[in-house]
Amino acid sequence: MGNYIRFDWMIKRLLRNKSNHVVLEGFLSVLINRQIKIAQILESEGNQDDDQQKFNRVDLLVEDDKKEKFLIEVQNDHEIDFFHRMAFGAAKIIADYMAIGEPYKSLPKVYSVNIVYFSLGQGKGYAYHGTTVFKNMFNEDDELRLTPAQRSKFGVDEVRGIFPEYYILRVNKFDDEIRQPLQEWISFLKTGEIPDAFTAQGLKEAREILRVDSLSEEDRKVYKRYLQGVSLALSLDDSSRYEGYCDGHLDGLAEGRAEGRAEGVKQSSIDTAKRMKAKGYDAATISDLTQLPIDEIERL
Repeated sequence: MGNYIRFDWMIKRLLRNKSNHVVLEGFLSVLINRQIKIAQILESEGNQDDDQQKFNRVDLLVEDDKKEKFLIEVQNDHEIDFFHRMAFGAAKIIADYMAIGEPYKSLPKVYSVNIVYFSLGQGKGYAYHGTTVFKNMFNEDDELRLTPAQRSKFGVDEVRGIFPEYYILRVNKFDDEIRQPLQEWISFLKTGEIPDAFTAQGLKEAREILRVDSLSEEDRKVYKRYLQGVSLALSLDDSSRYEGYCDGHLDGLAEGRAEGRAEGVKQSSIDTAKRMKAKGYDAATISDLTQLPIDEIERL
């Protein structure tokens, strides 16, 4: 079962405890490259205005002492439209936490942090950061910037400071070369181990807080079942075909097949959910692993 608890399980349970925020603060501080102090855990399920509105369930949503929002998602199973999910999630947080009648300068700053264990998109790296910049269409060296008055009024130095920022950690692509603190964190996300030589902020506390043997007997049983569910989901998921598609190895695929593949991923999740349900897994665990809504799982 390993010495330390998987990150995707810990953020759903242990890291919601205020006394354990030091671990999450360490991770976010290393990732964002500035000190983050968590003020509170926010409601992590977006409100629906009607039954037809997309329901947004996130793993964790926190607010720091500057009122900035950090949306943290951990995804084990392949999702061909995960980029769209990222965009929707950030936009939904902005909409949910922008009060009616407030001036636009009150727009909340959102950081979308996505930890994925599958090949998302094409790229050689494992850590990506996305921001919004405006380039002169006739002069690439010219970038639209804020005026001194805007910088003073908005409290940010650059245009990108207003818009959501996205971080993607493609954990399985990590090359195991460690030269800086963020790579220590990514190594932990990949292997579940924290060597004594690791000194990145938050990992020292993680060694104590996130030990499997520190769990209560009841939590240890729940965690063990969660690991079994992860293993089952991975064994049933035919993700290798989709990873090849995302990495560009299947050149020449017709564009129209993308929709069919998305439907295939959906059906794979349904099949996985049915088998897990038959083996006695609870709906919440099945939902965590398949990303299917709990009400849909209960109807299977």
